[in-house]
Amino acid sequence: MANATATGARPAVLSDLIPAVPGSTAARVRDAVLVAAGAGLTGLAAQVSIPLPGDLVPVTGQTFAVVLVGAALGMNRAFLSMLLYMAAGVAGIPWFAGGAHGFGGATFGYVLGFIAAASLVGWMAQRGGDRTVLRTIGTMVLGNLVIYAFGLPVLVAVTGLDLGTALWAGAGKFVVGDLLKIALAAGILPAAWKLANR
Repeated sequence: MANATATGARPAVLSDLIPAVPGSTAARVRDAVLVAAGAGLTGLAAQVSIPLPGDLVPVTGQTFAVVLVGAALGMNRAFLSMLLYMAAGVAGIPWFAGGAHGFGGATFGYVLGFIAAASLVGWMAQRGGDRTVLRTIGTMVLGNLVIYAFGLPVLVAVTGLDLGTALWAGAGKFVVGDLLKIALAAGILPAAWKLANR
């Protein structure tokens, strides 16, 4: 039988497995901790950064953290988590890729995309988008596309790169890594649900 939340309802996302009565102080504390933990995980994952020679955008663990946070926390908490991640980085915490911080720059569009992507992935997860391997793959692909939809226009605007060069520098060279991250998420999330439903 599936685990239920404190109200007896089936959990919509994995973090709902942490019991708390909706609207209670315990639920607010749980949600605040989850939001902060999601931002922290993304900041830590950004430090796993592999700069490629001559490239503006490094390979990082950020996008993997963003989609995992979205799936685990659901739309609202994931939105707040990525908003906190961005706000803290803008305020000076050096936890963007490569220890960067502040507002703007060639890669800031990706940070904006994290907010939208985590929210979308969270929304999809709340509707079962992370319960099976195929659904998880679809959810993660859409989340990654949203990140690029925000990141590429800013990259072009800030650097003046032509579209073809920007597509390669800001997206194309990451496809293999993204596919590996998507495969990893497609293994982790459905397995976590199977374990939770025992």
